[in-house]
Amino acid sequence: MPERTDSDSRRLLRRLRDSLALPGKGQDRLDRITHLIADSMRSEVCSIYLFRDPETLELCSTEGLKPEAVHQTRLKLGEGLVGQVARMGKPLKTANAPAAKGFRYMPETGEEAYCAFLGVPIQRVGERLGVLVVQSKTERLYAEDEVDALEVVAMVLAEMAELGAFNSDEGMGGKHTHPVLLRGGTGQEGAAEGHVWLHEPRVVVTNPVADDPLTEIERIRDAVAKLRVSVDDLLSLASLDKEQRQVLEAYRMFAHSRGWLRRMEEDITRGLSAEAAVQKEQSSARARMEQVPDAYLRDRLHDLDDLANRLLRILTGQGRDTGAEMPSDPVLVARNIGPAELLDYGRKLKGIVLEEGSVGSHAAIVARALAIPLVIHADRITAEALNGDPILVDGDQGIVHLRPEETIARAFRDKMAMQAQAQERYTSLRGLPAQSKCGTVTALHMNAGLMADLPSLEHSGAEKVGLFRTELQFLIRNQMPKREELARIYTRVLEAAKGRDVTFRTLDIGSDKVLPYMKPQDEPNPAMGWRAIRVGLDKPGVLRMQLQALIRAHRDRPMSVMFPFITEGVEFREARDTLLREMERERAMGHAVPASLRIGAMLETPALAFAPDRFFRETDFISIGGNDLKQFFFAADRENERVRRRYDTLSVAFLEFLRRIVLRCEEHGTELSFCGEDAGRPIEAMCFAAMGIRTLSMRPASIGPVKTLLRRIDLAELRELIDAAMLHGDSVREPVIDWLSQQAEQG
Repeated sequence: MPERTDSDSRRLLRRLRDSLALPGKGQDRLDRITHLIADSMRSEVCSIYLFRDPETLELCSTEGLKPEAVHQTRLKLGEGLVGQVARMGKPLKTANAPAAKGFRYMPETGEEAYCAFLGVPIQRVGERLGVLVVQSKTERLYAEDEVDALEVVAMVLAEMAELGAFNSDEGMGGKHTHPVLLRGGTGQEGAAEGHVWLHEPRVVVTNPVADDPLTEIERIRDAVAKLRVSVDDLLSLASLDKEQRQVLEAYRMFAHSRGWLRRMEEDITRGLSAEAAVQKEQSSARARMEQVPDAYLRDRLHDLDDLANRLLRILTGQGRDTGAEMPSDPVLVARNIGPAELLDYGRKLKGIVLEEGSVGSHAAIVARALAIPLVIHADRITAEALNGDPILVDGDQGIVHLRPEETIARAFRDKMAMQAQAQERYTSLRGLPAQSKCGTVTALHMNAGLMADLPSLEHSGAEKVGLFRTELQFLIRNQMPKREELARIYTRVLEAAKGRDVTFRTLDIGSDKVLPYMKPQDEPNPAMGWRAIRVGLDKPGVLRMQLQALIRAHRDRPMSVMFPFITEGVEFREARDTLLREMERERAMGHAVPASLRIGAMLETPALAFAPDRFFRETDFISIGGNDLKQFFFAADRENERVRRRYDTLSVAFLEFLRRIVLRCEEHGTELSFCGEDAGRPIEAMCFAAMGIRTLSMRPASIGPVKTLLRRIDLAELRELIDAAMLHGDSVREPVIDWLSQQAEQG
């Protein structure tokens, strides 16, 4: 076969562009494309396979294979040569396809007559779209320049698919007009309706084909030069710490890579525009690096993505500030977001949808503090959504409706209206105690972590702040806060509480909460690693500084401090002794000290429940940290969606364990509370109260529903039911729900 020239490649791309611009249905465009490519590549067959779902490829168009196989032939990811191309994300060629390893015979296509095979992935910046294939009867190996040419064509197809060329009946732009349902995970409960606001608007390449390659090469060289200067300027900043400098050094290495620029110039020579060449190289690099087993090298993928996006913004002028006006009801959509950036948006957001994130991430913590519905793991939301798209966020179910149909929107609004009516009922109970029919009173406290939380103390009807998370003040900064700064923050918190008690938990970092200015620890299981009080005891300077700030903020007020993740008594005593020494030091310096002092521990590991009696006598109070305790009790990672909902909080095993803790605290007169997500779930909350836990600490929005249910029931009667149910089953949930239904019927 004659060697292809770059002018051949450019000619094919222009023909494709002109063909795609013609009006017609998506199928017509696909059929024209396969005909053009087969003709240009001098091959008897050209086929396009597109993903029907994440695991299934479908033959959507062909020139040369049997027409009746279109939309009938399907392959699983990794199945056959086509499935292997899709799975690997890189080209595959062979001179004799039927004899190749992994070949799958599909008689309905008639492809057994063709020997030579070349397949390339159709992909766009990490998004797998399909596979483009050419085949010939002659037994030969496609040349490398043919592979390169077909990859360039596949890149153009990917960009055209992004513009909706294969979705609409007429013209372009159909992709982002149809309704989309996305299922993710719950990061923060609640429902919201609004319009999309993209945290980082996606760069859209409207013309992937170069009209003048020389001009495009000049554009890419100028843009790379500007990129290099911007990275060098960032590196010259004296304020950078070691980790920030290392990231920027990685940026500079990529930006100054001659191979990177050379490959993009070669793609432009073959017919791509400068922007399309950047995206083609970005997609290829992602596919290569995702196959690398080394975790550190895979992490560099984010560096490469960021650099490529910076280059695209230089080329297109589509910076982060696109000039678009934020809607009045914004729902933030992003791949991920840091706590400081999220706090910049503040309470103006109606909802948040993230592609990544976790239930314990910084973003989730801030979203809970601001009571903003959050859905995490919403796969491909940033690729599907455009600024201004209508969107519904169901944080309770972890569901997102993008561009919803009117019937869906009406049902959603009805749900929101019912929730609003319920909130009005909860407000009427704000000043009343959570007193059950049997006369038992349960104290309801709220969790907080930001100044923005404190107004909820009065509005929600919470009696006090049962947990103030102090790590957020560390997480949202680029350097360690100073003692005086922390003291001022804690003082403002106490003043905003207006005389109500606030229990401060000392710094709980590690696991999923990593400070940006501390060297990250490469731990195989960070949830069980160097975190919380373990960090505080190993870094006594940080712990002492925070304790000094707390002491100075309280002055003559009562002070309550709680140490996180205590696993054995010796850790509590070491932390407590550090606090007592700092109290004496402040007193000796003539500073005012708290009027009284209560020192407690969070019970988050099963081990602490079996601590010697001495521990229970020494601590003033214990707070069960339900989120962590459950994951260690059931050996189920709470960041793993496959297992975190597998085990029931109301299982007999877990309730028996809680009963042991209650009895030990009663024996020694130690105050006990339950803190965490389950404390804010009404059914779980009433069961904890029936088991003898008289204090529950939860997010402010949960206090109304929990109080409403507690005031409707008889805890003594519920305790008898639970005791009986624990003798006959694995969980008490069903018997408790049946009992509640009977209570409702009886009025």
